[in-house]
Amino acid sequence: MNISQHFNNTSSKFNVKHGCKNRRSFILVIHAASFSNFIACLIISLSVIVAKAQSEIDFRKTLHDRSAKIVNTLELKDSGKYNKVVDLLTDQYFKLNKVHDKTKESIAAINSLQLAGEEKTSRIRIEEEKKASQLSELHKGFIEKLQKTLADEQIEKIKDGMTYRVMPVTYTAYLDMIPALTAEQKEKLYIWLKEARELAMDEGSSEDKHKVFGKYKGRINNYLSTQGYDMKAEEKGWQQRIKEREAAKKSGTGK
Repeated sequence: MNISQHFNNTSSKFNVKHGCKNRRSFILVIHAASFSNFIACLIISLSVIVAKAQSEIDFRKTLHDRSAKIVNTLELKDSGKYNKVVDLLTDQYFKLNKVHDKTKESIAAINSLQLAGEEKTSRIRIEEEKKASQLSELHKGFIEKLQKTLADEQIEKIKDGMTYRVMPVTYTAYLDMIPALTAEQKEKLYIWLKEARELAMDEGSSEDKHKVFGKYKGRINNYLSTQGYDMKAEEKGWQQRIKEREAAKKSGTGK
């Protein structure tokens, strides 16, 4: 074997050996990179999970504080009963929010699809009906739990607290606006406003709660109009009486 052949053979062996080393190194680098990517993805995923968990904790804290303010109006002396009712109300708020959020997500997904108008409307209606059924079930269960712990008048306060006392305030306003209301008319207004309150309790925002009452106020005004009341004139006269009462208070001549 001459020097040239020896050199070539040596070079070939070296290249093969070196190539194998490079391949192993390359594979190790790939594995290292994959592992690094895995770790990075894992860290991101864990961060998202932790952030979501913290967000839920913060949200529950907000709901707990809101619930405590409502339950405080009951002036419960038993701390065990107090905490139980606060927890029941907090859970109810949380579950209601889940139902509303899920429905919004489902409807948004439907709206993102290329569907014919009728099919889209039908799918959305199904989601709304599903939501109504779930809210009704939650409402019934919530009231049953409260009835095991609280008296009827205390449950009334819970309901008013969840709906910003719109029902008693509105009912009192109608009585003040139209003093001539008959017993039958008063009862009808009261029943409708209680019905509105039951529905408003299950809404997910203050705006939606007020919308429910708004619909029932429209129904009440239409009813009173059919009973012979000029609602615009009644409201105008009522506003004038309110101004006169306020003026009398400021002057010290009123109660």
